[in-house]
Amino acid sequence: MSDDGDRIRAFTEFRERMNERILAEPNQVVRRFFALDTQSYQAGVLDVATKELLGLVASLVLRCDDCISYHVARCREAGVGRDAMFEAFSIGLVVGGSIVIPHLRRAVDFLDRLEAGSTEEAPAGHRHDADTP
Repeated sequence: MSDDGDRIRAFTEFRERMNERILAEPNQVVRRFFALDTQSYQAGVLDVATKELLGLVASLVLRCDDCISYHVARCREAGVGRDAMFEAFSIGLVVGGSIVIPHLRRAVDFLDRLEAGSTEEAPAGHRHDADTP
C-alpha cells in the first residue's frame, strides 16, 4: 500500500477506534452530543452534500485538520465534485482569512490522495455517532 493509503487508513482506523472507545463510556452527555451531530447531517431541507459542504467550511474556519479531512471524504461520498469543494474552500478562505491557507493546503492534499485511488480508505460511511470528527 502506498504512503497515501497508509496515511488515510491510519486516520480512519484511529477515528473509528477512539470513537468506539469514547462511546463505550457511560456518559450520556457525550453520547447525546454524538447523536445530535449524527442527526444534524441527515438529509432534510438541505441534502447531505450541502450539509457536508457546510461542515467543511466550518472546519476550515475552525482550522481543524481532522475535521477537514473527514468532511472532504464525506463530501466525496455524497457526490460532491472537486469544483464544488474548491468553491467551498474559497468561502472558508474569505470567512477565515489567510490563517486558513495551511489548512487549505492539507485539505487539497487529502482530496488529491483520495482521488488518486484511495477511496476505499476514506472514513467509514456511517455518521458521527460512531464517527465524529
